[in-house]
Amino acid sequence: MYSRLIVGLLLGLFILTGCKEEAIPKPKAMLRLEYPQPKMGKLETDQFRFWYNEMAHLKNRTSSSMELDYPLMKGSIFINYKRVNDNLEKLLSDAQKLSYEHSVKADGISEQPFINDEDKVYGMFYKVTGDAASQAQFYVTDSTEHFVTGSLYFYAKPNYDSIYPAAEYLQNDIRRIMESLRWK
Repeated sequence: MYSRLIVGLLLGLFILTGCKEEAIPKPKAMLRLEYPQPKMGKLETDQFRFWYNEMAHLKNRTSSSMELDYPLMKGSIFINYKRVNDNLEKLLSDAQKLSYEHSVKADGISEQPFINDEDKVYGMFYKVTGDAASQAQFYVTDSTEHFVTGSLYFYAKPNYDSIYPAAEYLQNDIRRIMESLRWK
């Protein structure tokens, strides 16, 4: 009887001490999120028109502003229109100032000029990296009558690593808006 008890204790001790696995940290990796290919739709206002991703829901539309809401990504592109009335320099200055207000939290801001001479659409795309409130800003103008600004915001505390896939996707949508924008 005692031999069975001793064998059982030794076997239990062997199992408990012999099967230790050392904890191995998992390698660093990024979350892989895949979003559907954009299905494009046309959006028209009294002043301009452009193609947009129909994944976005149009919200809060007025004669001078609109919101393209992406609930799947918990983000929105806000678009505002202003008439140029001999104030182009101020409009440009305000748009640039708004973009660089994010430099406090941003790791970097890159400027990408946009020029479409044929349709008289000129602008700038600002790609913001880091934990800034906005991951992209842009403006387009014809330099004489029309001025459009836009901003990308997520409705979550900015954590660049977490929002990076969605930010890249929506930045591409902004570029498509800029490229397809035509004045009326």
